[in-house]
Amino acid sequence: MSVGQTIKYKTQEFKGRITERIGRTTRNRRLQREGRTDRISGSLKQAGDKAKNAFRR
Repeated sequence: MSVGQTIKYKTQEFKGRITERIGRTTRNRRLQREGRTDRISGSLKQAGDKAKNAFRR
């Protein structure tokens, strides 16, 4: 996993957390869903890269 990809996925996860919280605060379900999707997507991409690197070693 390269450093650039790690930063990209962490940023996506962080952006998702912020968007989800804004959605909760404003009671906007669409923003909540978008944030949850971004957060989960970033987490899964990170997990996939970790698994890929584990098999390379």
